[in-house]
Amino acid sequence: MIAVPAPGRARAAATDGPEIAAYLAAHPGGKAISDNEISYDGGAFVVTLRRPIGTLVAADCPWGWYCFYEWPNYGYPRGRLSDCGRQSLATWSWQFRVESAHYNLGSGTVSFYYYDTRLFDIGASNRVRSDASPFRNWPNYVQRRC
Repeated sequence: MIAVPAPGRARAAATDGPEIAAYLAAHPGGKAISDNEISYDGGAFVVTLRRPIGTLVAADCPWGWYCFYEWPNYGYPRGRLSDCGRQSLATWSWQFRVESAHYNLGSGTVSFYYYDTRLFDIGASNRVRSDASPFRNWPNYVQRRC
């Protein structure tokens, strides 16, 4: 007789790896949805820890989201949102971490703020900002106009 691990166990092991565990310890409240992604607030905010192997270093936000990256030139980890309105990045421990951004929606814009001071925008007509300089690590709020 050959023993085969149960599918649920294999998935749990993959999502409970040390990288996921370390991120969740530093940024609690999320749920691992793969060995590389963590979901917060039922999928309203998703963090991807590292760029998938074999992909180019470029803006790579999935369609239907706007993304912000912890490093210039779209360096991971990457956070992504899609909701309209004003949101505090502190909700997901992402305040003061944005260094580049990509907007991948068909319409609208998103502004990045330091409290009430508007720092920069990205949107359907200006999709990428590879370097948030001189405002690297300043944004603590975003506001999407749909």
